[in-house]
Amino acid sequence: MSATDTASHSNLMDGVYRHQRHIYDLTRKYYLLGRDQLIDGLDVPAGGTALELGCGTGRNIVLAARRYRDVKFFGLDISNEMLETAKISVAREGIAGRVALAQGDATAFETRALFGETGFDRVFISYSLSMIPGWEKAVGAALAGLKPGGSLHIVDFGQQERLPLWFRTVLHAWLAKFHVEPRASLLQVLESECEKQAASLSFETLYRGYAVKAVIKS
Repeated sequence: MSATDTASHSNLMDGVYRHQRHIYDLTRKYYLLGRDQLIDGLDVPAGGTALELGCGTGRNIVLAARRYRDVKFFGLDISNEMLETAKISVAREGIAGRVALAQGDATAFETRALFGETGFDRVFISYSLSMIPGWEKAVGAALAGLKPGGSLHIVDFGQQERLPLWFRTVLHAWLAKFHVEPRASLLQVLESECEKQAASLSFETLYRGYAVKAVIKS
């Protein structure tokens, strides 16, 4: 996104979540499925680093920090409103010393400028690609942010191909209210990125196609 587009999207997300952020984690736990499986599968090496793109309220970072206690976590989000909630959550958990949060665009970010890091052992993206304009660039940026031997972990909405049509129709209408769009070409984009970088891809559908989970290893 251009600087103008980034500012516009930031303002849009702030508007959407200015009030929603206070009840986000309570409500989203019923339909953002597969997030805990993603965290379980991060397997961050001891003393390693992990970055979440689209960290939102910090829910995933807090849970991951509990599980991987000798890992330093970083979070990037375009919404300052969501980051305010994330900062509160991190402080409440007592992990501010090993969590750094920054406002930025997931499609184009400088890890050294934002976090003083040259790369990360793990990058993870949970239900954010379906909200990011130019999300394909976010995939490329995430892979570029990995250290050699690192991995990118993704969970997001699938195409609900094995669920009733009425369910898909209602879900997509509901998601559109929050500017969320399941990415039909996600698998193809990930395969293309893997070919470019000689990386390996693991891709699976969850809950009859409700969600998808992917891991790319560099």
